[in-house]
Amino acid sequence: MFVRAYLRASTSEQDASRARDALEQFAANHGQHIACEYLENESGAKADRPELLRLLKDAKKGDVLLVESIDRLSRLPAEDWQKLKTAIDSKGLRIVALDLPTSHQGIADTKGDEFTGRMLAAINSMLVDMMAAIARKDYEQRRERQAQGIEKAKAEGRYKGRPVDVDLHRKVKRFLELGMGIRETAREAGCSTTTVLKIRDQAAG
Repeated sequence: MFVRAYLRASTSEQDASRARDALEQFAANHGQHIACEYLENESGAKADRPELLRLLKDAKKGDVLLVESIDRLSRLPAEDWQKLKTAIDSKGLRIVALDLPTSHQGIADTKGDEFTGRMLAAINSMLVDMMAAIARKDYEQRRERQAQGIEKAKAEGRYKGRPVDVDLHRKVKRFLELGMGIRETAREAGCSTTTVLKIRDQAAG
């Protein structure tokens, strides 16, 4: 069984590898090990995520897509989520999330009752859809609260915008000066390739 772990954080300031230990322990508890890891700092509300797309390209039928929770995989609108899920299903990937017990059968070597297996798979698919819908709703509510907070701060003259991560900018510039590529710089700096490109363009401008 080939287990592909997908680890995601929304911003470059967050640690996308935070769940690595939990995922590795979970795999070990089920007699498996993580064969390949895909790590990125991108919003789950974006469909175009380089590492997720690379995972889908690499995947083979029967592989496991292991995530900490469904919201690490998707905070997409319903239409985009269905497209992603269709892509996952077409590759024959099995989604396993630590916080979704019905999905755990996907990482076990099941050789028992075929009917029971198919029933569990159907139930799990329904629950994955439900968790993805909840993740999207949570994302929309948080964005709404943030927008309200910004508007209130602006009205009161307190809004200063998002502070620049000086240390991250310094690291990215240093790696680029050393001749590292965009993807390698992003990996070493712990940020997204989009962030690297922004910092590079700002420095050039």
